[in-house]
Amino acid sequence: MTTDMSFLGLVLQASLIVQFVMLLLLLASIASWAIILRKRAMLKEASASSDEFESDFWAGGDLTAIYSDITSRGESPSNMAGIFESGFREFRRLNKQAGIEPDRVLEGARRAMRVAQLRETDRLEEHLATLATIGSTSPYVGLFGTVWGIMNSFRGLANVQSATLAMVAPGISEALVATAMGLFAAIPAVIAYNRYADQVGRLEVRYDTFAEEFSTILQRYAHTKQGGGARS
Repeated sequence: MTTDMSFLGLVLQASLIVQFVMLLLLLASIASWAIILRKRAMLKEASASSDEFESDFWAGGDLTAIYSDITSRGESPSNMAGIFESGFREFRRLNKQAGIEPDRVLEGARRAMRVAQLRETDRLEEHLATLATIGSTSPYVGLFGTVWGIMNSFRGLANVQSATLAMVAPGISEALVATAMGLFAAIPAVIAYNRYADQVGRLEVRYDTFAEEFSTILQRYAHTKQGGGARS
């Protein structure tokens, strides 16, 4: 009696528990790749937009003009532009109020930038934990399916007086498919998580650096009553 040893045949011949494990791993792999592709586009856009904003900002243009250009786009600014917009908006608001010390104006702008930066970091880190979970648990889920399949294979030999390798090979092969699928789901997730976590960390450092440099610029104008007309 021949056994279909193709990948599809092994999957279809596996026990229900092993098939369920394989289905879970397949869904995990699909979810992982969806996150990987989405996160790749998001981080690429964040880096490109930050490069573009820094180029405009350090060109020495008028801060009020930069602020007006950002707010006139009709959409909520994000990335480094969002940090600038939050800080400069708060700076202008406080600087127009009478009786506020320059240090309080500057501190308010810094708090606004910090909140915007935390919001951007949280957005960039979204779903990274899911990649880490898939990468760390998928091999063990696949191993569970393998152990279960091998256990069933040997249990089927309990009433056989003369066991041969040909009798257990199909069952073991079916079980090992679960381990292979676990690794297939885990390896891309781990690689992507490490790469994207590093990119998010680098962007966060850039945001921190910009916030500090922008705070230094605002400090020179914190004694004025108007935020407009300031230049970088």
